[in-house]
Amino acid sequence: MIDINKAIANTVKTGKVLFGTNNAIKNAKTGKAKLIIVASNCPRKNHEDIEYYCRLSNIPVTIYNGTSIDLGAACGKPFVVSALTVREPGDSDILKITEATNV
Repeated sequence: MIDINKAIANTVKTGKVLFGTNNAIKNAKTGKAKLIIVASNCPRKNHEDIEYYCRLSNIPVTIYNGTSIDLGAACGKPFVVSALTVREPGDSDILKITEATNV
């Protein structure tokens, strides 16, 4: 089992990520994301939209076990992050979390 907080931090440093639900929905629609991580307190409508478009585009979605404040802190950002879109994982092994928990 990998440490998701370390994997997120490493992905933010070495990979290509986008923050926010609007970016997550847009990248899920276009199929450009490799993984989308959603905070546990993400608004229901946004969460449902992200999951719907990810199902259509066959993109894995993972629910982060923490609030958007916790997800922002894991990303090393001083703001809340409701959704994190991974475009390129960089040097991290973040894509392995989908093997353990697939939604």
